[in-house]
Amino acid sequence: MITVNDLNPNLLKAEYAVRGKIVQRAYELEKEGKKIIYCNIGNPQALKQKPLTYLRQLLALTEYPPLMEEPSVNKIFPKDIINKAKYILSENPNGPGAYTQSEGMNFIRKAVANFISKRDNIDADPTRIILTDGASKGIQAVFTLLMKNSNSGFMIPIPQYPLYTATISLYGAKQISYYLDEEKHWELNEKELEESIKKAIKNNIEPVAIVVINPGNPTGSVLSKENIKMIINFARKYKLSILADEVYQENIYSERHKFYSFAKVMTEMGINDVPLFSFHSTSKGFLGECGHRGGYLEARNVDSEVYYQLVKLQSISLCANTAGQIVTYAMVDPPHENDESYETYIKEKNTILGELKKKAEILGEEINKIKGMSLKHPYGAMYAFVKIDLPQIKNAKNYTEKELVELEAKRDFEYCYELLEETGICVVPGSGFGQKPHTYHFRITFLPPIDEIKELVKKLKIFHENYLKRLEKENK
Repeated sequence: MITVNDLNPNLLKAEYAVRGKIVQRAYELEKEGKKIIYCNIGNPQALKQKPLTYLRQLLALTEYPPLMEEPSVNKIFPKDIINKAKYILSENPNGPGAYTQSEGMNFIRKAVANFISKRDNIDADPTRIILTDGASKGIQAVFTLLMKNSNSGFMIPIPQYPLYTATISLYGAKQISYYLDEEKHWELNEKELEESIKKAIKNNIEPVAIVVINPGNPTGSVLSKENIKMIINFARKYKLSILADEVYQENIYSERHKFYSFAKVMTEMGINDVPLFSFHSTSKGFLGECGHRGGYLEARNVDSEVYYQLVKLQSISLCANTAGQIVTYAMVDPPHENDESYETYIKEKNTILGELKKKAEILGEEINKIKGMSLKHPYGAMYAFVKIDLPQIKNAKNYTEKELVELEAKRDFEYCYELLEETGICVVPGSGFGQKPHTYHFRITFLPPIDEIKELVKKLKIFHENYLKRLEKENK
């Protein structure tokens, strides 16, 4: 009989907090009849966001082409969607049940390049674009590409999305953490980056890449152009590749903030010797098509031999799923202004983004009114990283640094676990994303409906006040 001791030790080390023990307990409580408000993961359609009509109509026609032969088809489907479905099938005559080229369908890669060119007013090369099963598979592919040996180091932000720490553990690479600056709304700090990489080099780690998530997960931050320039110059100085996780680029909720892609800023700077891998996904934005697993990666400033290795890696998995590729096409080439489907598309898009903006504002305003809680207003993405004040650990000086870290992680886990048990609110402890020592946070999504968000804030206030009172009594 195989036991856990016989398994890959790298797998055993890997953790993925957003689907951890607290979430499993939430499922159990839900089966018992308790109402759960799931705020643990960016899964919009599981939290009542409706899929876009345009996108689902397009999928329906491409998955079942005989529908287009029905006499009533023009009464059900807009003309532009019927034409687009016919175009997709003409470019992919084998249909969505067949494998495609490893890099993805060529016409979709061209559409992605056109999307990037229009977005940034720069050139984009379709022969440097690979369609992927969501952004995650593209990110893991680049990790595989860049990891020369077990001493290869990847700089990742703290707090970060757990995909990165899990992948580093799974691949047996080295993690080089750099703390984001909470006081400056989670921007990257050059001094922190320098200290982080110098410490790694001193410990004989070989830094190969820096990961940047913009807009931020779990922080909801949006980086300024100046901050991005600093990061590019830093990467150039230390000969690092940049992994730009840009899956939330449509999720901007502040008039004062704007999304700048790394590709755009790097082009404007005239820099062509820093390898850049950028990622986008159909799971986020306003599409929320997590289950269809669509996305792409764009490679810049890499030579043909390097890119060939990336393609070879993709070919080992054959290709990205075809439905996901079609959803990616729908994302980068949406209805145009004169199309029959345009009005419905724009209305649905604006409704989704408008509601997300309102929910971000509710969290930003109401959580900061709760004594012992604070939040840097989320300007982007679909998450908030809430700071909570807990009493100092008694006799902290008697613990080693490692023991203190474990104790602090246990404390924020217990906080979130009790929050779930008492209120039904399911969030993820800050220790699952990483945080500065002696601080406590939790990540919360603002995807549930507005009425649930309002209910959530009220419950959160009552719970937090009572929780602190209980801790006070225990410490006396």
